[in-house]
Amino acid sequence: MGALTAVLAGSVGAWSYARTGADSADIVRDLAVGWAYAGAGLVAWWRRPANRTGLLMLAEGITWFIGNLQGTSVPALFALGAWWEGLNLAVLVHLVLTFPDGRITGARTRRLILATYAIVAVGGLLRALTYDPARAHHATYLDCSGCGPNALLVNGATGLFEPVDLVFRGLAVLISVLTATAVVHRWRRASHARRRALLPAWAAIGAAMVFILWDIVRLTVPGLDGLGADLVLLLSDLAQCAVPIAFLAGLLRMRLKQAEVGGLVIEVGADATPARMREVLARVLDDSSLRLGLWQQGQGIRGGYADEDGTPVRADGPRATRVDSARGTPLAVLDHDPALAEDPELLAAVGAALRLALENAWLRTEARQAGTRMVRAADDERRRLERDLHDGAQARIVFALMALRRVGKGVADHPDAKVRDSVAEVEQSLRLALEELRGLAQGIHPAVLTREGLASALAELARQAELPVVVAAEPGRYDPVVETTAYFTVCETLANAAKHARARAVSVSARRQGTTLVVETVDDGIGGADTARGSGLAGLADRIAAVDGVLRVHSPAGGGTRVRVELPCV
Repeated sequence: MGALTAVLAGSVGAWSYARTGADSADIVRDLAVGWAYAGAGLVAWWRRPANRTGLLMLAEGITWFIGNLQGTSVPALFALGAWWEGLNLAVLVHLVLTFPDGRITGARTRRLILATYAIVAVGGLLRALTYDPARAHHATYLDCSGCGPNALLVNGATGLFEPVDLVFRGLAVLISVLTATAVVHRWRRASHARRRALLPAWAAIGAAMVFILWDIVRLTVPGLDGLGADLVLLLSDLAQCAVPIAFLAGLLRMRLKQAEVGGLVIEVGADATPARMREVLARVLDDSSLRLGLWQQGQGIRGGYADEDGTPVRADGPRATRVDSARGTPLAVLDHDPALAEDPELLAAVGAALRLALENAWLRTEARQAGTRMVRAADDERRRLERDLHDGAQARIVFALMALRRVGKGVADHPDAKVRDSVAEVEQSLRLALEELRGLAQGIHPAVLTREGLASALAELARQAELPVVVAAEPGRYDPVVETTAYFTVCETLANAAKHARARAVSVSARRQGTTLVVETVDDGIGGADTARGSGLAGLADRIAAVDGVLRVHSPAGGGTRVRVELPCV
């Protein structure tokens, strides 16, 4: 419907313009300006339907042709064109002052836009009531003495036309100056990101305003009527053709800026630290002064926002934008350049992306902590079982063996060989049971790991292995969960090397690198190990991930297997 209206308005406008004697070049330039606005407006409306900028550009393109109706000989159409000749300028002011959001912000802006429409409506009507094209045909850009008549002309009022027209054009100059002042004011207050997006549009607007202003001055001030008329008209049309294209480019660039925000969660990634999030947000918003305050509350801590250094961040004022969770609880606050408040769509997009990043980080932390708690609980249970076996069943068997040895000494001279054999058989059974129980306790949790640490436990494990194992482990103690995870990782890799890899030898190393414990197991077997196959390595990967560790397996076919585990050990 909008496109059809624009085409119809352009066609009628071109027909009317042609009746004034305009040549083909003038008509083409006129159509180019109007349809450039209409076309850019339709594209902007399609790409951003919630933004009124597209509709305003379309309205500018349609109203561009209204003044051409003064080229007709139909009195009513002539009167319509004479009255609303300046409507496109009012729409342009509205467009300039609300770009790129399409919304009126501030009482001054609202009053200026309303004043512009009022001048066109009231001033245009007074001008039309006194305008006789036969007597003042130079008063319009059409310069047509044979056009009209004017259906609104009041007989006897033609003498008032010149002062009315002078005041009308003077007010137009004033509106142009006030609009330029408002644009400069907005530019000074705008953020760097918004300035880059608006620069092409406002540069084109500035050029168009200069030519429009000069055209008004040329027609108003005596003696300047013919000064550079053709050149000014051509440059004015070219500048106005550039305005809608620049508007559209600015809108699409702002949309790209918001699309860039959509990648904020991906860019932050797993490293969702406050410093990293602040860095990414500052780049997206192009605000190096930006601070990110996260909500802090806990035992002994009164609720409030603080940055990565612990410095409080205010949650009120023109610099603050709060970000709450989906449940409405406080999450963070952005302390930013106050000029960014003029771009609510960008701030809303940043807030939504930040909310998602923070809640994802919280979920990852909760999942990691839950996994760590489960691993720690399982390890505590292993230690409890090992102590119970050692202090309970194992001790009872040892006491039973000691008692049986005393019995054996007592029956050493017994005449019945069956009695002596029975005692010896029971003693052997108890020894086997004790060895099996010790092996079971060792498999549940080795006592040496608790007593002496990882290095000693790995050395003991190497002595018990089925194949030669060389251990190079730095001495030192770590968190019990870290030590247990490292130990059972080596247990699993040694078992795989013996059972599946057909290895002849294995080397094991354990060393601290900064805040990370690195454990590596290398064998000379057939390779081909894969964490996706078999429950052993897959279970290891789950356990290591639960304590925020990293498992790396390099096992080319025929090239042996290297298993590297990195465990945080702050």
